Amino acid sequence: MNPNEFITLTNPIRDKVFRLAKRMLESHEESEDALQEVMLKLWAMRDRLTAYKSIEALSMTVTKNYCLDHLRSRKSPYFTIVYDDFAHQTPVYQKDNDGEDKMKFVGRIVATQLSEKQKLVLQMRDVEQYELGTIAEILEMTEVTVRVTLARARNIIKENMIKSYHYGEA
Repeated sequence: MNPNEFITLTNPIRDKVFRLAKRMLESHEESEDALQEVMLKLWAMRDRLTAYKSIEALSMTVTKNYCLDHLRSRKSPYFTIVYDDFAHQTPVYQKDNDGEDKMKFVGRIVATQLSEKQKLVLQMRDVEQYELGTIAEILEMTEVTVRVTLARARNIIKENMIKSYHYGEA
């Protein structure tokens, strides 16, 4: 595979790789480094890439593994995946009909109340629009586990929205 073929093959997935790295590493600079490392690993595998069913799934798996290794190397006992900068804000529980405020509220729920696995599954399914089977392959889970994890994450969001915005009350 020559460099032009590689670029044509990997350009469509670069943004998704970066977004996943950004969610996991929280740093723009570290995410750019992760993107470069993933592209280097894919380049090293360039002669075997055609053997894979989905280059995108492979690249997301490589990204996830790289980010987890990077986070472990920080010797961090835990890590947080953030949606924008909501992890450091205090949730606001007030009734507001503005859609933007509700989206921020949902972001805070995601950042503060979902497990890391729930955040990843929610990101990959609802933001990146991956199929459940692809998510299962990337995260090394069964498809049933992905479905249950996604349902639980959505339920946590729904319960908080009902509680905070008093949906369903007459």
